[in-house]
Amino acid sequence: MPHETPLITTLVAGFGLAFLFGLLAQRLKLPLIAGYLLAGVVIGPFTPGYVADMKLATELAELGVILLMFGVGLHFSPRDLMAVRAIAVPGALGQIAVATAFGTAMGWAMGWSLGAGLIFGLALSVASTVVLLRALQDRDLVTTDKGRVAVGWLIVEDLVMVISLVLIPPLAGLLGGTAVPVAEEAEAVAEVTSNIGIGPIAATVMITLAKAAAFVALMLIVGQRVVPWVLHFVSQTRSRELFRLSVLAIALGVAYGATHFFGVSFALGAFFAGMVMSSSTLSQQAMRETLPLRDAFAVLFFVSVGMLFNPAIILEAPLALVGTVLIIIFVKSLAAYYIVRAFGHEHDKGLTIAASLAQIGEFSFILITMAVTLDIVRPEARDLVVAGAMISILANPLLFHILDRREARKAEALRSTSSPHREDGASGEAVSDEQSARSGAPSEASAALPSGLPPAA
Repeated sequence: MPHETPLITTLVAGFGLAFLFGLLAQRLKLPLIAGYLLAGVVIGPFTPGYVADMKLATELAELGVILLMFGVGLHFSPRDLMAVRAIAVPGALGQIAVATAFGTAMGWAMGWSLGAGLIFGLALSVASTVVLLRALQDRDLVTTDKGRVAVGWLIVEDLVMVISLVLIPPLAGLLGGTAVPVAEEAEAVAEVTSNIGIGPIAATVMITLAKAAAFVALMLIVGQRVVPWVLHFVSQTRSRELFRLSVLAIALGVAYGATHFFGVSFALGAFFAGMVMSSSTLSQQAMRETLPLRDAFAVLFFVSVGMLFNPAIILEAPLALVGTVLIIIFVKSLAAYYIVRAFGHEHDKGLTIAASLAQIGEFSFILITMAVTLDIVRPEARDLVVAGAMISILANPLLFHILDRREARKAEALRSTSSPHREDGASGEAVSDEQSARSGAPSEASAALPSGLPPAA
């Protein structure tokens, strides 16, 4: 029996170390993602010891991306977004613009191309869904006004990243990377429209957008009806196993079909599969049934990202790393805070939104990995993004702890300002009772007085 089993070995090493470092992170009250990333660093090619199969890890990570984006789609609620659109849409777009501008400027200062700096800044502009939701859930803030604004803000960021993942491949050549070969249909469109100045790249972008629009229309028109119907049909079998299998088949099938037939990413296909499924009354059950598998492959995704990280970047480019962390934690937070305040919202809401967005995560990894594959950015940029993510994820609980202590001090101050009145009232009642005992029955005499006169001392 052959013992060369790289797939099983990679799974054992990934899950085993992720469990150990995740447990350590839990005991230290840190986000579990930090432990998973560190597990990937340990079994990566840049550290001594066992090195996992990078090719297999990348494919497993692709499954993790599909299931992560499927989960994001299941959480996506157009109704919730519309409720906070007045602040979430302009706020998220403004904060993305500020962070992207700072990241582009930093890349230009390091001698990168404009396209590389743009992608680098874009990767630093989007927060992690997993980290944000966990922080809000731990403090029961998800259903509050502050929590709804933060989640709506994050949904807008995710939508911007989804659009970016669609547009970056056809624009890779313009961004300084390896140009994607022009398809035959793009060449045909360019020939027909050459007289109006539309070249092969513009034609490729147009066709990509047209395919993406066709896929979105198909999902919203057909998928919106077919997917819920399939779920209800399977639910009538009363088999949890078949129901769970149907949800996974829809998620993976739509993601693969989106790539194979429409040329868009797995991430976009999985996102819309989750979004159309969220309109079903069985969406919550679908979320519960697929959660264990989603969590498992999400762990492998974060482990694979950790494997790509070269720890030498800490010594080779310390100033660049400091700049990256400053953009993630301070520039993004300050931009979010002042945008919230500019829209007339209170100080506390601004601080909560700022702390929620002071980290980066899964979309940043997907975006920067795609850019490295297309030769738009150097591997150094990916190392900076991964290192910045790990540091910001570790620092995020500290920011919320500072906010928690601030809230506790405010509550204590309110109690201390109101307690003297209660003590005075209590002492007054004690004095009245003592006087009543000495005077016989002053309360009856007081009751006989007109209401406009004070009782006798």
